[in-house]
Amino acid sequence: MRIIIIGGTGHVGTFLAPRLVNAGHHVISVSRNERRPYIQNAAWHAVKEVKMDRNAPGQQDVFGKRIAEMDPDIVIDMICFNRKSAAQMVNALEGSIRQYLFCGTIWVYGRSVMIPTEEDQPRKPLSEYGKNKADAEAYLLGESKQNGFPATILHPGHIVGPGWKPVNPAGNLNPEVFKKLANGEQVLLPNLGMETLHHVHADDVAQAFELAISHASAAKGESFNIVSAKAMSMRGYAETIAEWLDKPANLKFLDWQTWKEYVSDEDAQITWDHLIHSPCCSIEKARRLLQYKPRYSSIAAIQEALEWQERNENLLK
Repeated sequence: MRIIIIGGTGHVGTFLAPRLVNAGHHVISVSRNERRPYIQNAAWHAVKEVKMDRNAPGQQDVFGKRIAEMDPDIVIDMICFNRKSAAQMVNALEGSIRQYLFCGTIWVYGRSVMIPTEEDQPRKPLSEYGKNKADAEAYLLGESKQNGFPATILHPGHIVGPGWKPVNPAGNLNPEVFKKLANGEQVLLPNLGMETLHHVHADDVAQAFELAISHASAAKGESFNIVSAKAMSMRGYAETIAEWLDKPANLKFLDWQTWKEYVSDEDAQITWDHLIHSPCCSIEKARRLLQYKPRYSSIAAIQEALEWQERNENLLK
Protein backbone atom coordinates (compact mmCIF):
# COMPACT_ATOMS: atom_id res chain seq x y z
CA MET A 1 0.00 0.00 0.00
CA ARG A 2 0.96 3.61 -0.45
CA ILE A 3 1.64 5.06 3.00
CA ILE A 4 2.45 8.65 3.92
CA ILE A 5 4.17 9.31 7.24
CA ILE A 6 3.82 12.95 8.30
CA GLY A 7 6.85 13.60 10.47
CA GLY A 8 8.60 10.57 9.04
CA THR A 9 12.17 11.45 9.97
CA GLY A 10 11.49 11.86 13.68
CA HIS A 11 12.24 9.51 16.55
CA VAL A 12 9.53 6.96 15.74
CA GLY A 13 9.80 7.50 11.99
CA THR A 14 13.46 6.44 12.17
CA PHE A 15 12.17 2.91 12.85
CA LEU A 16 8.73 3.07 11.26
CA ALA A 17 9.65 3.92 7.68
CA PRO A 18 12.09 0.98 7.34
CA ARG A 19 9.56 -1.38 8.95
CA LEU A 20 6.93 -0.43 6.38
CA VAL A 21 9.34 -0.64 3.45
CA ASN A 22 10.45 -4.09 4.57
CA ALA A 23 6.79 -5.12 4.82
CA GLY A 24 6.38 -4.29 1.13
CA HIS A 25 4.70 -0.88 1.31
CA HIS A 26 5.49 2.19 -0.78
CA VAL A 27 6.45 4.82 1.80
CA ILE A 28 6.49 8.61 1.49
CA SER A 29 8.00 10.62 4.34
CA VAL A 30 6.72 14.17 4.67
CA SER A 31 8.78 16.43 6.91
CA ARG A 32 10.47 19.80 7.18
CA ASN A 33 13.79 18.04 6.39
CA GLU A 34 15.36 19.63 9.46
CA ARG A 35 16.85 16.35 10.69
CA ARG A 36 17.85 12.95 9.46
CA PRO A 37 16.85 9.55 10.88
CA TYR A 38 18.78 8.69 14.03
CA ILE A 39 19.71 5.22 12.78
CA GLN A 40 20.87 4.50 9.25
CA ASN A 41 18.97 1.76 7.42
CA ALA A 42 19.25 0.71 3.79
CA ALA A 43 15.45 0.71 3.55
CA TRP A 44 15.52 4.52 3.58
CA HIS A 45 16.78 4.40 -0.02
CA ALA A 46 13.30 3.17 -0.97
CA VAL A 47 11.51 5.97 0.91
CA LYS A 48 10.39 8.99 -1.08
CA GLU A 49 11.08 12.11 0.96
CA VAL A 50 8.93 15.22 0.50
CA LYS A 51 9.75 18.53 2.14
CA MET A 52 6.64 20.20 3.50
CA ASP A 53 5.84 22.12 6.69
CA ARG A 54 2.18 22.15 7.72
CA ASN A 55 2.77 25.26 9.86
CA ALA A 56 4.61 27.32 7.25
CA PRO A 57 2.92 30.51 6.00
CA GLY A 58 0.41 29.61 3.32
CA GLN A 59 0.40 25.92 4.22
CA GLN A 60 -1.98 25.81 7.18
CA ASP A 61 -5.14 25.75 5.04
CA VAL A 62 -3.87 23.59 2.18
CA PHE A 63 -1.66 21.01 3.88
CA GLY A 64 -4.35 18.34 4.02
CA LYS A 65 -5.19 18.90 0.36
CA ARG A 66 -1.53 18.49 -0.62
CA ILE A 67 -1.37 15.21 1.32
CA ALA A 68 -4.51 13.99 -0.43
CA GLU A 69 -3.02 14.89 -3.83
CA MET A 70 -0.28 12.30 -3.21
CA ASP A 71 -3.03 9.65 -3.38
CA PRO A 72 -2.23 7.70 -0.17
CA ASP A 73 -3.97 4.54 0.95
CA ILE A 74 -2.90 5.21 4.55
CA VAL A 75 -1.75 8.34 6.37
CA ILE A 76 0.24 8.14 9.59
CA ASP A 77 0.21 11.54 11.31
CA MET A 78 2.96 11.84 13.90
CA ILE A 79 2.73 15.62 14.31
CA CYS A 80 -0.92 16.60 14.52
CA PHE A 81 -1.31 18.55 17.75
CA ASN A 82 -4.81 20.03 17.73
CA ARG A 83 -8.39 19.60 16.55
CA LYS A 84 -8.07 22.13 13.74
CA SER A 85 -5.26 20.20 12.09
CA ALA A 86 -7.14 16.93 12.59
CA ALA A 87 -10.29 18.38 11.02
CA GLN A 88 -8.32 19.58 8.02
CA MET A 89 -6.99 16.08 7.48
CA VAL A 90 -10.45 14.52 7.78
CA ASN A 91 -11.94 17.01 5.32
CA ALA A 92 -9.16 16.37 2.83
CA LEU A 93 -8.95 12.58 3.15
CA GLU A 94 -12.51 11.45 3.91
CA GLY A 95 -13.70 8.85 1.44
CA SER A 96 -10.31 8.40 -0.19
CA ILE A 97 -8.12 6.51 2.31
CA ARG A 98 -8.22 3.16 4.06
CA GLN A 99 -6.81 4.32 7.37
CA TYR A 100 -5.67 7.44 9.23
CA LEU A 101 -3.38 6.73 12.18
CA PHE A 102 -2.97 9.53 14.72
CA CYS A 103 -0.12 9.71 17.23
CA GLY A 104 -1.67 10.70 20.54
CA THR A 105 -0.14 10.64 24.02
CA ILE A 106 -0.79 9.10 27.44
CA TRP A 107 -0.96 12.73 28.66
CA VAL A 108 -4.62 12.78 27.53
CA TYR A 109 -5.57 10.89 30.70
CA GLY A 110 -4.27 13.42 33.18
CA ARG A 111 -3.67 11.97 36.65
CA SER A 112 -3.62 8.22 37.04
CA VAL A 113 -6.78 6.99 38.79
CA MET A 114 -7.26 3.22 38.51
CA ILE A 115 -3.93 1.71 37.55
CA PRO A 116 -2.78 0.50 35.21
CA THR A 117 -4.69 3.06 33.17
CA GLU A 118 -6.89 1.56 30.45
CA GLU A 119 -8.18 3.31 27.36
CA ASP A 120 -11.69 3.77 28.75
CA GLN A 121 -10.46 6.08 31.53
CA PRO A 122 -12.09 9.52 31.13
CA ARG A 123 -9.88 12.13 29.49
CA LYS A 124 -8.97 14.77 32.07
CA PRO A 125 -5.76 16.25 30.67
CA LEU A 126 -3.77 18.70 32.78
CA SER A 127 -1.55 20.47 30.23
CA GLU A 128 -2.36 22.42 27.07
CA TYR A 129 -0.51 19.75 25.09
CA GLY A 130 -2.66 17.01 26.63
CA LYS A 131 -5.85 19.02 26.22
CA ASN A 132 -5.19 19.70 22.54
CA LYS A 133 -4.33 16.06 21.86
CA ALA A 134 -7.45 14.90 23.72
CA ASP A 135 -9.61 17.33 21.75
CA ALA A 136 -8.18 16.07 18.46
CA GLU A 137 -8.66 12.46 19.56
CA ALA A 138 -12.29 13.04 20.57
CA TYR A 139 -12.98 14.67 17.21
CA LEU A 140 -11.36 11.82 15.24
CA LEU A 141 -13.13 9.07 17.17
CA GLY A 142 -16.39 10.97 16.77
CA GLU A 143 -15.85 11.15 13.02
CA SER A 144 -15.09 7.44 12.99
CA LYS A 145 -18.23 6.53 14.90
CA GLN A 146 -20.60 8.91 13.14
CA ASN A 147 -19.23 9.03 9.60
CA GLY A 148 -17.02 5.98 9.27
CA PHE A 149 -13.75 7.88 8.98
CA PRO A 150 -11.05 5.18 9.45
CA ALA A 151 -9.18 6.72 12.38
CA THR A 152 -6.95 4.86 14.82
CA ILE A 153 -5.33 6.52 17.85
CA LEU A 154 -2.06 5.34 19.40
CA HIS A 155 -0.95 6.75 22.76
CA PRO A 156 2.81 6.39 23.33
CA GLY A 157 4.41 6.94 26.72
CA HIS A 158 7.83 8.54 27.25
CA ILE A 159 9.47 7.68 23.92
CA VAL A 160 13.11 6.71 24.24
CA GLY A 161 15.86 5.09 22.20
CA PRO A 162 18.95 6.02 20.19
CA GLY A 163 19.17 9.75 19.54
CA TRP A 164 17.09 11.08 22.42
CA LYS A 165 17.92 11.76 26.05
CA PRO A 166 15.61 9.70 28.27
CA VAL A 167 13.36 11.19 30.92
CA ASN A 168 15.64 10.58 33.92
CA PRO A 169 14.85 9.16 37.39
CA ALA A 170 14.14 12.69 38.65
CA GLY A 171 11.48 13.12 35.97
CA ASN A 172 13.28 15.66 33.77
CA LEU A 173 15.78 15.68 30.90
CA ASN A 174 18.92 16.88 32.69
CA PRO A 175 21.77 14.44 31.84
CA GLU A 176 23.57 15.35 35.08
CA VAL A 177 21.36 12.85 36.91
CA PHE A 178 22.84 10.00 34.86
CA LYS A 179 26.37 11.37 35.26
CA LYS A 180 25.97 11.40 39.03
CA LEU A 181 24.66 7.84 39.03
CA ALA A 182 27.61 6.80 36.85
CA ASN A 183 30.06 8.37 39.31
CA GLY A 184 28.39 7.12 42.48
CA GLU A 185 27.50 10.69 43.51
CA GLN A 186 24.44 11.66 45.49
CA VAL A 187 21.26 12.08 43.47
CA LEU A 188 18.38 14.08 44.90
CA LEU A 189 14.88 12.78 44.21
CA PRO A 190 11.58 14.50 45.05
CA ASN A 191 9.26 13.10 47.71
CA LEU A 192 9.84 9.37 48.34
CA GLY A 193 10.67 8.51 44.74
CA MET A 194 7.53 6.41 44.41
CA GLU A 195 5.85 8.33 41.59
CA THR A 196 5.98 6.48 38.29
CA LEU A 197 7.26 6.93 34.73
CA HIS A 198 6.25 4.82 31.74
CA HIS A 199 8.77 4.69 28.92
CA VAL A 200 8.56 2.98 25.53
CA HIS A 201 11.22 2.32 22.91
CA ALA A 202 10.67 4.18 19.62
CA ASP A 203 10.84 0.90 17.71
CA ASP A 204 8.03 -0.54 19.84
CA VAL A 205 5.91 2.48 18.94
CA ALA A 206 6.80 1.85 15.29
CA GLN A 207 5.85 -1.80 15.77
CA ALA A 208 2.43 -0.72 17.07
CA PHE A 209 1.76 1.49 14.04
CA GLU A 210 2.70 -1.38 11.74
CA LEU A 211 0.42 -3.75 13.66
CA ALA A 212 -2.45 -1.26 13.53
CA ILE A 213 -2.17 -1.39 9.74
CA SER A 214 -2.01 -5.19 9.53
CA HIS A 215 -4.94 -5.45 11.99
CA ALA A 216 -6.88 -2.57 10.47
CA SER A 217 -10.34 -3.99 11.00
CA ALA A 218 -9.70 -4.30 14.75
CA ALA A 219 -7.90 -0.97 14.97
CA LYS A 220 -10.33 1.39 13.23
CA GLY A 221 -12.26 3.60 15.60
CA GLU A 222 -10.12 2.54 18.57
CA SER A 223 -7.42 4.04 20.78
CA PHE A 224 -4.48 2.10 22.21
CA ASN A 225 -1.87 2.68 24.90
CA ILE A 226 1.60 1.97 23.51
CA VAL A 227 4.13 1.65 26.32
CA SER A 228 6.49 -0.95 27.75
CA ALA A 229 5.01 -3.83 29.70
CA LYS A 230 5.58 -2.15 33.08
CA ALA A 231 6.01 1.35 34.47
CA MET A 232 8.82 2.17 36.93
CA SER A 233 8.97 4.12 40.15
CA MET A 234 11.53 6.92 40.10
CA ARG A 235 13.40 5.31 42.95
CA GLY A 236 13.43 1.89 41.30
CA TYR A 237 14.60 3.48 38.06
CA ALA A 238 17.54 5.20 39.78
CA GLU A 239 18.53 2.07 41.68
CA THR A 240 18.38 -0.11 38.58
CA ILE A 241 20.50 2.27 36.50
CA ALA A 242 23.05 2.55 39.32
CA GLU A 243 23.29 -1.22 39.54
CA TRP A 244 23.71 -1.44 35.74
CA LEU A 245 26.56 1.07 35.99
CA ASP A 246 28.09 -0.98 38.83
CA LYS A 247 27.76 1.90 41.28
CA PRO A 248 25.96 2.26 44.62
CA ALA A 249 22.64 4.07 44.44
CA ASN A 250 23.43 7.14 46.55
CA LEU A 251 19.95 8.62 46.77
CA LYS A 252 18.53 11.34 49.00
CA PHE A 253 14.84 12.20 49.15
CA LEU A 254 13.53 15.72 49.74
CA ASP A 255 10.03 17.12 49.96
CA TRP A 256 8.94 18.87 46.79
CA GLN A 257 9.34 22.45 48.02
CA THR A 258 12.90 21.76 49.18
CA TRP A 259 13.88 19.64 46.18
CA LYS A 260 12.90 22.21 43.56
CA GLU A 261 15.31 24.73 45.08
CA TYR A 262 18.21 22.53 43.90
CA VAL A 263 17.24 22.50 40.21
CA SER A 264 16.49 24.99 37.45
CA ASP A 265 12.96 26.29 36.96
CA GLU A 266 12.78 24.37 33.67
CA ASP A 267 13.81 21.07 35.27
CA ALA A 268 11.39 21.65 38.15
CA GLN A 269 8.49 22.28 35.76
CA ILE A 270 9.20 19.13 33.73
CA THR A 271 9.55 17.05 36.90
CA TRP A 272 6.32 18.44 38.34
CA ASP A 273 4.51 17.51 35.13
CA HIS A 274 5.69 13.92 35.52
CA LEU A 275 4.95 13.79 39.24
CA ILE A 276 1.34 14.89 38.90
CA HIS A 277 0.70 12.44 36.07
CA SER A 278 2.61 9.44 37.45
CA PRO A 279 1.64 7.38 34.39
CA CYS A 280 1.19 3.62 34.59
CA CYS A 281 -0.71 2.35 31.58
CA SER A 282 -2.14 -0.97 30.48
CA ILE A 283 -1.25 -2.50 27.10
CA GLU A 284 -3.77 -5.35 27.33
CA LYS A 285 -6.06 -3.87 24.70
CA ALA A 286 -3.17 -3.48 22.23
CA ARG A 287 -2.04 -7.03 23.02
CA ARG A 288 -5.51 -8.42 22.47
CA LEU A 289 -6.53 -6.53 19.32
CA LEU A 290 -3.20 -5.77 17.66
CA GLN A 291 -0.99 -8.59 18.98
CA TYR A 292 1.35 -5.90 20.33
CA LYS A 293 4.35 -7.35 22.16
CA PRO A 294 6.93 -4.73 23.17
CA ARG A 295 10.46 -5.97 22.58
CA TYR A 296 11.93 -3.64 25.19
CA SER A 297 11.27 -3.22 28.88
CA SER A 298 11.44 0.36 30.12
CA ILE A 299 14.92 -0.16 31.53
CA ALA A 300 16.25 -1.92 28.41
CA ALA A 301 15.04 0.94 26.22
CA ILE A 302 16.66 3.48 28.51
CA GLN A 303 19.92 1.54 28.61
CA GLU A 304 20.09 1.48 24.81
CA ALA A 305 19.49 5.23 24.72
CA LEU A 306 22.22 5.84 27.30
CA GLU A 307 24.67 3.64 25.40
CA TRP A 308 23.99 5.64 22.23
CA GLN A 309 24.44 8.92 24.12
CA GLU A 310 27.69 7.68 25.64
CA ARG A 311 29.09 6.65 22.24
CA ASN A 312 28.06 9.86 20.49
CA GLU A 313 28.06 12.52 23.18
CA ASN A 314 30.00 11.11 26.17
CA LEU A 315 26.84 11.50 28.22
CA LEU A 316 28.12 9.68 31.31
CA LYS A 317 31.52 11.37 31.51
